[in-house]
Amino acid sequence: MTLGANDSDREHYIGLMSGTSLDGVDAVLADFSATPRVVASHALPIPQPLRDRLLALNAPARDELREAMECSVALADLYAEAVHGVLANAGIAADRVAAIGCHGQTVRHRPEAGYTLQLNQPARLAERCGIAVVADFRSRDVAAGGQGAPLVPAFHDRVLRSPDESRVILNLGGIANLTRLAPGEPVLGFDTGPANALLDGWAARHLGQPFDADGAWAAGGQVEKPLLKRMLAHPFFALPAPKSCGREEFSLAWVESLLDGSEAPQDVQATLAALTAQSVVLGIRQSGALPDRVLVCGGGARNADLMQRLADLLQPAVVTTTDSVGVPGAWLEAFAFAWLARCCLRGEAGNLPAVTGAARPRILGAIYPA
Repeated sequence: MTLGANDSDREHYIGLMSGTSLDGVDAVLADFSATPRVVASHALPIPQPLRDRLLALNAPARDELREAMECSVALADLYAEAVHGVLANAGIAADRVAAIGCHGQTVRHRPEAGYTLQLNQPARLAERCGIAVVADFRSRDVAAGGQGAPLVPAFHDRVLRSPDESRVILNLGGIANLTRLAPGEPVLGFDTGPANALLDGWAARHLGQPFDADGAWAAGGQVEKPLLKRMLAHPFFALPAPKSCGREEFSLAWVESLLDGSEAPQDVQATLAALTAQSVVLGIRQSGALPDRVLVCGGGARNADLMQRLADLLQPAVVTTTDSVGVPGAWLEAFAFAWLARCCLRGEAGNLPAVTGAARPRILGAIYPA
């Protein structure tokens, strides 16, 4: 299945993303006929009962297969609702869209064991939307010996590289990952460790809220230095790239295993914020010299406390958001999966072996026709 080079209508793609944070589904309609741009966007929260079920699936439990399939069906219906919403916002009919790129919801990520699992029902999504769906992006990279993540650095290179400025693109999602873009140098990228997954989880447990708004609760706490030291001793942080991680390595159970019982919950939140910031800085230094600019995207870009911690630790590098250079950070990952769907339909590789560790460039994704 290929696209006509001059068929601008068929250069519209939809990207869908529901990340490790499990806060919602992001949908973008992107136009790739010239400079890639987001035409319209739409976001839907994940209903709390479904969110709870998906979180539970990150750990072994009874009757997982049934639970996973039921959640997949519910996710596909939510994805379809997001697609219809973004089409309405754009004022574009479904038949003008070449494909939907749908990442699915990660519940297991074990590339060292040869698999990664993203819940989805792409056939159901294609049926409900009348648009071809490209899904299961990570499996081919894992089959080729790679981590299957991160996959967005290739897109970062496409839309955020500067000819004269060294940049790090930092995605603060449930897990943090970075992409180094230096003039005249190949792309580097890898996961740096936990971000919103732990911050949101701890806030939900102790504040009864889905996240710590602006990082205000963390900002009012004190970093427990002995706890932070124990956290930073996790072997993941010392691993060389390529590397990726998930809730398997960094969960609230892991946090609790490191507590001595004397820590106040607010101080634990402050320590988790420090952990995120310091592990990001460690990753940036592992990737090379300090860049000129760090461009932040993802939900963590709205966390004022976390952004200030990063700015303090990364001086004199400028720490700002991708929005400052014209790329909407809130939608960047969904935008990337629209582009990866396009790569698949055009028969173009979507991975970067230097980033994921795969043996060779590979076409990523499985196609479910409309």
